[in-house]
Amino acid sequence: MAAKAGDNPDSLMTLATVFCLRNLRKTMCYQGFRNKLCLRSDIFLPSEICDKLVNTYMELVHTDGNFEPEESFFQLFSDPRSTRLTRVQLREDFVRDRDLEAIRKQDLIELHLTYCNSLSSRSLKTLTCFRETLVSLCLFGCSHIFYRKGGAPLACNEDTDEEEDESPASRQALETDFNFQGFNRLRLLNLGGLPDEVDAETLLKPLKSLTSLDLSNVQLMGTAFLTQWKDRLASLVLYNVDLSDELVNTVVEIVNLRHLDISRESRRNSKFKMSRKILTAIVQRLVNLVSLDISGHVMLDNCTVPHFEEAMGRPSIEPCKSSIYPFQELKRPLQFLGLHDTTLCNVTHIPAYKVTGSKNEDQVLNAIEAYTEFRPELAHRAINQLFDIARIQHCSQLLRALQLVIAALKCHKYDKSIQVTGSAALFYLTNTEYRSDQSVRLRREVIQVVLNGMEQYQEVTVQRNCCLTLCNFSIPEELEFQYTRVNQLLLKILEPARQDESIQRIAVHLCNALVCQVDNHHKEAVGKMGFVKTMLNLIQKKLQDRMCDQVMEFSWSALWNITDETPDNCQMFLNCRGMSLFLECLQEFPDKQELHRNMLGLLGNVAEVKALRPQLLTPQFITVFSNLLDSKADGIEVSYNACGVLSHIMFDGPEVWSMEEPRRDTVMDKMWDAIQSWDVSSRRNINYRSFEPILRLLPQSISPVSQHWATWALYNLVSVYPSKYCPLLIKEGGISLLEKVLELESSQPETKDMASKVMEQCENFKEDPMETNHGQEVNYGQRG
Repeated sequence: MAAKAGDNPDSLMTLATVFCLRNLRKTMCYQGFRNKLCLRSDIFLPSEICDKLVNTYMELVHTDGNFEPEESFFQLFSDPRSTRLTRVQLREDFVRDRDLEAIRKQDLIELHLTYCNSLSSRSLKTLTCFRETLVSLCLFGCSHIFYRKGGAPLACNEDTDEEEDESPASRQALETDFNFQGFNRLRLLNLGGLPDEVDAETLLKPLKSLTSLDLSNVQLMGTAFLTQWKDRLASLVLYNVDLSDELVNTVVEIVNLRHLDISRESRRNSKFKMSRKILTAIVQRLVNLVSLDISGHVMLDNCTVPHFEEAMGRPSIEPCKSSIYPFQELKRPLQFLGLHDTTLCNVTHIPAYKVTGSKNEDQVLNAIEAYTEFRPELAHRAINQLFDIARIQHCSQLLRALQLVIAALKCHKYDKSIQVTGSAALFYLTNTEYRSDQSVRLRREVIQVVLNGMEQYQEVTVQRNCCLTLCNFSIPEELEFQYTRVNQLLLKILEPARQDESIQRIAVHLCNALVCQVDNHHKEAVGKMGFVKTMLNLIQKKLQDRMCDQVMEFSWSALWNITDETPDNCQMFLNCRGMSLFLECLQEFPDKQELHRNMLGLLGNVAEVKALRPQLLTPQFITVFSNLLDSKADGIEVSYNACGVLSHIMFDGPEVWSMEEPRRDTVMDKMWDAIQSWDVSSRRNINYRSFEPILRLLPQSISPVSQHWATWALYNLVSVYPSKYCPLLIKEGGISLLEKVLELESSQPETKDMASKVMEQCENFKEDPMETNHGQEVNYGQRG
């Protein structure tokens, strides 16, 4: 059988790494003085393992809500005699100065710090500890690293103050002492987002051997300094750097460039016009170029061939056929060409293997891939375009699209715009149209990032998108691996007194689905989270508004499901004024049939708990249940459930019936009349997982009407749905109990007759287990 999209398993290395990180004290570490995490003395780890541990740790911190960070994690790598680090990638505000100081003795070759805004100039000092070995350094978006904390410079000391001040660095106290003197091996440097107060030319002057430089969003006072690397520089990124004729003239002197990025975020704020002359100069002078990005520029019309000419023939990547005049002089097609937010992406013949733009799905996916890590503002726009493709057209590269959106949501967990557009795109990429092509692993990844979004943002749009996306999954089966977490998040959404109506409706629907068809221990766990109280609070608010809508009905349905065979949850329902709300709803909404069915189904669950039945045995409640026996609401369901509640109460015997009115005999007569009025071939809006509560009413003589109700219920179910319920009845020992009904003198003749028919039906089924009734059971959740 062919593998589904995204079905490749994790490597053993990855699985082992994640296991160790989740169980540090049971594998590599022990609890030291003051609960400090310490590496075991017999542990010696090479760089391949240490790098993987640190980088996977950072990924788990940012993408797994169940993962607990360790305060002293980086101290485990303080001694290079037992742990070796060479390539480390750290991101976001989670990283602190003391974390970097903890690994200062390591001979790092690569250090990538991205959006680490908690770092101050104290970490600049730590960087000097790596100057003799560092080959690649990224400080992208680390805007505070060039500023001191509290205005005082800090050195790279041997003894780190554990109680350091964690407040952000002051933007007034610029660090002026740092430069790259001594970083002689440094070849790749990313200073994207360097503060305007820092002079890039002075900072970079000591670096003689750079081959790759990223100065995205950097304000350059002059441009001539770039020529100091004109014979060495292979990659230059000047994203969102204001272009000028001077800068262009400088760039084309760097003749060994293979990758040049002079793109902008948007055409809207660009004064510079990209002309045919400029593009021609770039192509003619930079003959080694394989990658060029000119996204976001205003293009003058003289760049492209006339429309009637370029529309001829099939699309080609041959330079000689290029629809863009300057690129006709290329010796070979470019590997990459960035044309996002330009008019050039719409032409027919583009001489590049990979193009970013908005013309088609391929260009859009290329844009998400190229811009996600360092340009969330562009990735956001590209994901928005993918959303339109998935919603209006058809996504033909489903696996790639899903993986790119998942990567963007993981990478930018704290970027609201990415979370909004990404969660919206996931809703369409996981719907029924695409579902059959997706593996379990891939769909689990989607669930993880959706829950991350719900956890991080209480904002309406993100919450709605995430909840709607979860509705595309089989519930509870596909969500069971995150069962506790998803329930906690949904209950948190439903906490506010006045939540957005659409989110409330979806969240209650999900809650209901999550407690349907799950084991009792799951229900008990969710009950302890406050599920019962939350649903009753919603019902109370709807009563105050005098509104019986889907939220009201779903809330009662969820209570019906969560109380099934879970006495603790039934007790919670009674403790939280559940019966008062039942009576109020009955009075306020006398004609709402589905509401009545859900409420009576729930009370059937409560009545099954012997210890709780005395709380139902009051004149008021018995009168209500007795009156509902005459209800024709929702077929027989309300009458059936009311009779079920009374059957369990009657089973406790006449001695517990202490009230004068209504009389026990009168209520039992009404029960007999109700049962005889039901059509035994009725199709049911109910789903039994077990017959145990019904079976306990069979071999007894205390309440013949309860016995008759139980026998009727079994006959109805095994005759209408034999393939489902005959095996269940046989499995749970129902046949021997029905034989006892036939033996009891107290059993009524009509009860014995029906018991015989149930046994006969099961016997016939064993001989011919083919379902003869082709009707489909309506599943409104499990048996209440």
